[in-house]
Amino acid sequence: MEGLAYLYIFMLAGFTGYEVISRVPVILHTPLMSGSNFVHGVVLVGGMVALGNADPAEPLQLAIGFAAVLLGAANAAGGYVVTERMLAMFKGKKGATK
Repeated sequence: MEGLAYLYIFMLAGFTGYEVISRVPVILHTPLMSGSNFVHGVVLVGGMVALGNADPAEPLQLAIGFAAVLLGAANAAGGYVVTERMLAMFKGKKGATK
């Protein structure tokens, strides 16, 4: 029964996240994404906790925890790369006249 509760919480979190993000105007997505890079770090920490609490005798738990850490790290790195590119768009070109 405990696994079913976790699945329910996961599905509820996914639905809630989709509903919240879908109501944000398109013009605000990039600034909100750059401002929420800390959330990617929280996801990564959650994956580390899941991997740390995995039973070493259960390879499925280890695989899921490893995938969570790997995808969380990719998500965090990607968020910072996109933010850097977005900020570069607002920098002036060298040698350009105003």
